[in-house]
Amino acid sequence: MSLWLQLAAGLALAYALWRMFRLLRPGIAPEAAAAEVAAGTAVIIDVREPAEWAAGVAAPAVLLPLSDLRGARREWGPFLAAHRGRRLLLYCAAGGRSGVAAELLRREGWSTENLGSYARWGAAGLPVRRP
Repeated sequence: MSLWLQLAAGLALAYALWRMFRLLRPGIAPEAAAAEVAAGTAVIIDVREPAEWAAGVAAPAVLLPLSDLRGARREWGPFLAAHRGRRLLLYCAAGGRSGVAAELLRREGWSTENLGSYARWGAAGLPVRRP
């Protein structure tokens, strides 16, 4: 393999790793997210699937599964239409799916942030509820 081909492959791998890190890394602290929601400038969205919500959700969270965002948008469509202009703060079980959802919505022109995991919300001592 030529040196240039090795260099190109290395750069492609580095870029892929950087994008994955960027997608998975939480971009906002739970306390800051709660403050934005209280100010009315943002909304928190739990993108886990319905069976996962039984473990608890952030008290102010709207429950909208990632599968619907990627699919027919029966729930996401009306929600997005009603929340134009607000920042969307997304979380899931570990932060991966919320990162994917945040990136997908960002590409569509929404202001989004990956809040990370449900556990981060609870660890910050913020209110939770059972749906």
